[in-house]
Amino acid sequence: MAGPVKRSVSIAGHSTSITLEPVFWDALVRAAEEEGLPLNALVARIDVERIEQDDLPNLASAIRVWLFRRVSARI
Repeated sequence: MAGPVKRSVSIAGHSTSITLEPVFWDALVRAAEEEGLPLNALVARIDVERIEQDDLPNLASAIRVWLFRRVSARI
């Protein structure tokens, strides 16, 4: 399995770096395509949900959890 990959995304007009394993990047790109959103827009949406939580996880963790819940909801 390949190690984590750092990519820059734009959220609310500012760039931020996110480090995820390739399998999560692939799943995130697929989810954005399926939802008809640009990748940055999906990440921004996940970020808004993350900020609303009492226990604020980091963005990479929030993305992993969001992807896991999305897959779990389909099973």
